[in-house]
Amino acid sequence: MTPMDSTSPKDPFCSIGDALLARAPAKINLTLLVAGKRPDGFHELETIMAKVTFYDEVRVEPGARGGIELVCTGPQWAPQGPENLVYRAGEALLEATGVTADLRITLTKNIPAGSGLGSASSDAATTLLALNRYLRLNADRGLLTRLAAGLGSDVAFFLGGPLALCTGRGEIVTSLTGDFDVRVLLVLPDISVSTKKVYENYAHDHRRYLTLHRQIKSRIEKDNNVDFAAGLCVNMLAGSCLELVPALGELKTLLESRGTGSLCLSGSGSAMFCLLESTDEATADIPTHLAGDPLNYHCVLVRNNRW
Repeated sequence: MTPMDSTSPKDPFCSIGDALLARAPAKINLTLLVAGKRPDGFHELETIMAKVTFYDEVRVEPGARGGIELVCTGPQWAPQGPENLVYRAGEALLEATGVTADLRITLTKNIPAGSGLGSASSDAATTLLALNRYLRLNADRGLLTRLAAGLGSDVAFFLGGPLALCTGRGEIVTSLTGDFDVRVLLVLPDISVSTKKVYENYAHDHRRYLTLHRQIKSRIEKDNNVDFAAGLCVNMLAGSCLELVPALGELKTLLESRGTGSLCLSGSGSAMFCLLESTDEATADIPTHLAGDPLNYHCVLVRNNRW
């Protein structure tokens, strides 16, 4: 069985009758460094994030009842109602602009939650962009960015992109313009990892952070060499995640022994990825599951996203 192919790029928006369909791409963390713990209890991060061609979908259309009606569908689970970031993003934008509207928002969930691929953050950012477009609100990027910061650390990244250095809690976004053109094998284990627990379990290694920080910073500043940084395959949260979920480490070792190449953890897990050359077909025969594997999983073949 070969990985599902999702390498075809999609447009960010598509009009369908009186509805607007917006696509919310996943992200991978090409590098993830932890600089230490901040006085506010959060961890200071330095991470290079890239969008990939694996999408949730947010459909906006006229509603039949007052306010926002959220419908969640698709193969992956998503919370219903006000606890969903899509709902919260819609409410926040309407309140900030003083607009009332009857809207039906349908979230089609293809990206698994708790996978480190940023799906909830992407859904929230895409909702802000979609409603701004659909309702012709003309909200400027400053307002959208402030709303994004209030919704979650990664949300601001998804307002721009497709490649950026994110610092602070992840909300300070510096776009990168380096040439980054790859195919990516995503491995999606059938397990959700708690970001909160991964951070609570994390043991900081400041010496390691400084070494990696200097390496990556010098190459990015010198020649915008994102490929070098990505090739390090470094995620300082990986040790904590794999300690909490040993079966994930076992799966990583098994798949690497079958020819995936080095697998990197995205975010706080559970998704892993391998960067491939644009024409590399080496992963075509990697099975999505074998008897005896420590976790169920499936594989998706994607590309770097263009927007």
